[in-house]
Amino acid sequence: MAILQKQLSRKVGNKEYIKYVVVIPSEIVKEAKMKEGDTIKFSVKKGEISLINFGK
Repeated sequence: MAILQKQLSRKVGNKEYIKYVVVIPSEIVKEAKMKEGDTIKFSVKKGEISLINFGK
């Protein structure tokens, strides 16, 4: 299980830019054969987010 975190990315004038971060447990990353620097595609369907690993 993971927790969605909201972070301030930057502030330009009065405009704030927000990003969201999900920390994926290392055992899940290993099972998915993902590595740091991999390109990840997102897919959203019926309220679910899927991650697709495209490698480097």
